Amino acid sequence: MLTESQGDLAHLIHILWSTPGELELLSVLKNVAENFEAVASTISNGGYLQGSVNTRLSSLGGKEPPGQEKVVLKRKISLLRGISIIIGTIIGAGIFISPKGVLQNTGSVGLSLVVWTVCGVLSLFGALSYAELGTTIKKSGGHYTYILEVFGPLPAFVRVWVELLIIRPAATAVISLAFGRYILEPFFIQCEIPELAVKLITAVGIRQTQHFKDAFSGRDASIMGLPLAFYYGMYAYAGWFYLNFVTEEVENPEKTIPLAICISMAVVTIGYVLTNVAYFTTISAEELLLSEAVAVTFSERLLGNFSVAVPIFVALSCFGSMNGGVFAVSRLFYVASREGHLPEILSMIHIRKHTPLPAVIVLHPLTMVMLFSGDLYSLLNFLSFARWLFIGLAVAGLIYLRYKRPDMHRPFKVPLFIPALFSFTCLFMVALSLYSDPFSTGIGFIITLTAVPAYYLFIIWDEKPRWFRRMSDITTRTLQIILEVVPEEDCHKL
Repeated sequence: MLTESQGDLAHLIHILWSTPGELELLSVLKNVAENFEAVASTISNGGYLQGSVNTRLSSLGGKEPPGQEKVVLKRKISLLRGISIIIGTIIGAGIFISPKGVLQNTGSVGLSLVVWTVCGVLSLFGALSYAELGTTIKKSGGHYTYILEVFGPLPAFVRVWVELLIIRPAATAVISLAFGRYILEPFFIQCEIPELAVKLITAVGIRQTQHFKDAFSGRDASIMGLPLAFYYGMYAYAGWFYLNFVTEEVENPEKTIPLAICISMAVVTIGYVLTNVAYFTTISAEELLLSEAVAVTFSERLLGNFSVAVPIFVALSCFGSMNGGVFAVSRLFYVASREGHLPEILSMIHIRKHTPLPAVIVLHPLTMVMLFSGDLYSLLNFLSFARWLFIGLAVAGLIYLRYKRPDMHRPFKVPLFIPALFSFTCLFMVALSLYSDPFSTGIGFIITLTAVPAYYLFIIWDEKPRWFRRMSDITTRTLQIILEVVPEEDCHKL
C-alpha cells in the first residue's frame, strides 16, 4: 500500500509549480521536511509517487489545496465532442492525398469512385462493429483492449508493439508530410498565374461532365492493384475507431458511442464521394495523377488567386487530424501500460491536466525517424498492412464473443453479416497486399513478427538482472518528477 509520505511528495510537486512567493515556499518545505525521511526510504525501495493529492500539507496564500482530488481521467466527452473527434480525425490528409493513390491502382475514374464508395460502406460496417465492441467492453484502448479480451495477452502485445513501432509513427509521419507539403505551397507558387477560365460563380452554376464520359475506360485495373487502392481509400476513412480508444472518458458510452459513430460516418462518406466527384468535374484523371497536391490543383482551377488560401486550410485540417490521432492513441499506450505490456511510466497521469502525458510524447522520436525513411505513399503501404490486419482480427473477435459468451450485456448489437464481411475483406486485402507491394508490406510483416520474442523477453521473463530493474526504477522516478505525473488511482475497473 502506498504511504501518506508518498502523497505528500506528490502534492509537493503539485504546489511547488504554483507557489506564489518565497515565504510560502519555505512554509511548504518546512512542512514536508518532517516526512522527507520516510519518503526517501520509500523511493529508495522502489516505490512510486501516490496518485492522489494529500491534504496534510499547508495551504498557500490562504488557499486550500485541492483536497482528496483523484488524479484520474475524467468523463468529459459528450455526443458532440465524440462526433468532433471522429470527423476531425478522419478528415485530415487522406482526402487530399488518397485520390491519386486510388486512381493509380484502379486505372479509371469510374472504378475509383466505386472504390471510394465501397471503402465508405466498409468503414461504416467496421464502425458499427466497433460500436458494439465499445458498448460491450467499456474500457479504453480500442483494438488492443478487444484483442486482449478475446484472444489473450500475446496477440494484444503484438498489436500494441506494431502500433508503437509501425502504425502510429508512420501515420503521424504521413499526415506531417502532407501538412508540410500544403503549408509550403503558397511560398512556391508558379510564376505564371493560372488562367481564370472558371470563376467562382461559374463553378457554382456550371458543372463540367466531360471527365465522366466513358468513366470506366482507361488502363485495365489489376487484381494486384486493388489491395493498394483499398489501402488508400480506407486510410482516408481511418479514424472512425478512435472514439473507442477513449471509452472511459465518454459520457454515457452505451448511447454516445453508437450515435457518434453513425452520424460521423454518414457525414464523412457522403462528403468524400462528393469531393471526389468535384475533383473530376474540374480536373482530368491525367492531371490528377500528375498533381503533387490535388486540392491545390483543384482550387487553382476554381478560385484563381484565392486558391492561395486552400493549402493553409488543408494544412490546418492535417494538423487537427494529427492532434486527434495522438490524443486517442495515447490512451491505447496508457491502457497497455496499465496492463503491464508497456513501461509503467506510460500509465501515469499529469497531476493538474489529468492526461497521460508520457503516453502522448513517447511517439515523437519514432515519428522523426519515419519522416526521413520513406516517401508518403510507401509509408501508407507500410502502416496499412499492420493496421488493417489487427482491425480485421478485432472485428473477428466480435463474432467469436457472440458464440463464446452469448450472455454478455450488449446494449448495441449489429447483424452478424456486418462484422463477418468487414473482417473477411480486411484480412483478404492484407493477404493480397503481400504480393502487390512485397517490400513495404514485407517489412511491416517482419517487424510484426519481432513482437513475439519481445513479449517473452520483456513480459514473460521475470528473472531480469538487478541492474536492469534498478535502472528502470530510477528512470521511472526521474521522469515522474520531470513530467509531473503520478499513477492513476485504481478506479478504472467497471
